Amino acid sequence: MENNQNPQKRNIKKTSRYLAMSILEKTEKNHSYSNLLLNEAIQKNNLTSADARLLTELVYGVLQRKLTLDYYLSDFLSEDKKVDIWVKNLLRLSIYQMIYLDKIPAHAILFEAAEIAKKKGHIGVSKFVNGVLRNAERKGFKSLEVLEDPIERLSIEISMPKWLVKKFIDEIGLAETKELGEAILNPSHASARVNEKFLSVAEAVEALEEEGFNVRASEVSPVGVISNGGHFASSPLFQSGQLTVQDETSMLVAPVMQIEPHHQVLDACAAPGGKTTHLASYLSAAAGGKVTALDLHSHKVKLVQDNAKRLHVEEVVEGRTLDARKVADVFEDESFDRILVDAPCSGLGLMRRKPDIKYTKELQDLERLKEIQLAILSSVAPKLKVNGLLVYSTCTITKEENQGTVESFLATHTDFEKVSIAVNKNLEDNIHDQLLQIYPHDFGTDGFFISCLRKK
Repeated sequence: MENNQNPQKRNIKKTSRYLAMSILEKTEKNHSYSNLLLNEAIQKNNLTSADARLLTELVYGVLQRKLTLDYYLSDFLSEDKKVDIWVKNLLRLSIYQMIYLDKIPAHAILFEAAEIAKKKGHIGVSKFVNGVLRNAERKGFKSLEVLEDPIERLSIEISMPKWLVKKFIDEIGLAETKELGEAILNPSHASARVNEKFLSVAEAVEALEEEGFNVRASEVSPVGVISNGGHFASSPLFQSGQLTVQDETSMLVAPVMQIEPHHQVLDACAAPGGKTTHLASYLSAAAGGKVTALDLHSHKVKLVQDNAKRLHVEEVVEGRTLDARKVADVFEDESFDRILVDAPCSGLGLMRRKPDIKYTKELQDLERLKEIQLAILSSVAPKLKVNGLLVYSTCTITKEENQGTVESFLATHTDFEKVSIAVNKNLEDNIHDQLLQIYPHDFGTDGFFISCLRKK
C-alpha cells in the first residue's frame, strides 16, 4: 500500500541517519542484535570512516538513552496517537542529535528527518515528523526534576528499566547505581590481549603506536592493551596472531585457573574462543596438555578452532559440538585437571557495548538462567579430578546469577570449596568472600564475575 503512495521509496538515499533508523527499527521489532546489524550495514553500504562513526554514534546513542529520549518526546506526542516503530525511532534519532550532538545544526536535523519520513512513508508522515520536531525545538525539553519518585527519575536519567534500577539499588545502593548507569552511557574502548609467546605488552604498544593507534597498557589485565579509537582487527598484529580482541575482564579468567603445561582442561561453554585460546597458551602439546572446547553449535565450534589456528595454539585445542549439560554421556569421571564454566547469562555486564540488552531482559530471565548455570556446573563437577579447580565466570552483574549460583552449587556439592583468587592490586577491592565482581563503572570495562572452586 505504501509503495503505491510513494513510488520514490525505492530511491531512498541510505545515509547514516537512514541506516540508523532502520537498525533501530529492526532491533526493536525483531529483537535483533544491534552490533551485528551495525557491522552488516557498514560493510554492505561501503560507508566512509566518518559515516561509519556517525552511524555507530547514532545507533548506540539512541539505544543507550532510549528511555530518556521517550521522556523528552512524551510532551510532543499524543498518547492516543499510534506511531509506527520506524517513525518513533526517526523521532528519537532526531531528538538525540538535537540534545547530544551539538555540532549538527537543528535545521539540518529537521530537514533530513522530514526527507526520510517523506520517502519511507508519505507526505503526511513527513509533516507529522516535521511538526513534532519544530515544536520540540521551539519549546525545549522538560526537566527530569519534575519526577518526584527518585527511582523513576534515576530510571529515566540513566535510561534503565525501573525494575532493574530498583534491583541494583537493593544490591549496591542508590549512589553506586547512579554511577553504574552513567558509566554505561559512555562509549566503550577497544581492548585486546597480547599473545606473549610472540611479544610483550610493551612491544605491542610500541608496534600499535607506529601503526597509528592511540593505545596503552591495561590497568586490569597484565596482558591487555586498550585504545579509545581504532579497530584492532585491522592491525597486522591481529592478522598474524600476536594479538586478539578480548575485553580486559575476560582476560582475568585463564590466570585464575593456575594451568600447568600438562593439564587436561575442559572449557564447557567455549565460543567464540577468546578464553579457550588464552587457556591454551599455558599448555604444551609435548607435555600432553590439551583444552577440550565445547559449544552447542557446530558453526561456533568452528569459530573457536579458527581462532585457535590464528593464534597458533591449534595443537592443544580440540573443539567438540556438545551441550555442556550432557558431558556425562561423553567423558569419564575425573578426566580433567581444570574446568571452566563461562556460563550463559543475562549479559548485563555488557550494557555499555550492547545497550539493547537492558530493555529485553526481565526478572524471571535471571532465575531461568540460574537454573541453566547450575545444571552445567552439576554436570561437569564429577569430571574434575580431586584437588582440581573449577572456575565459574559470567559477564553479568546480578547476584542471582553470580554469588547466588555459587552458593546454590556449594550447598549441594559439599566436596567443593571456594579458594582465593590472585589478582593485581588494582582489583583487590573487588574481591568479597573470595569472589571477584567487577562493575562497568569500576574500570570502564565490561562487568564480570569470577569464582574459583576446588574439589576436595
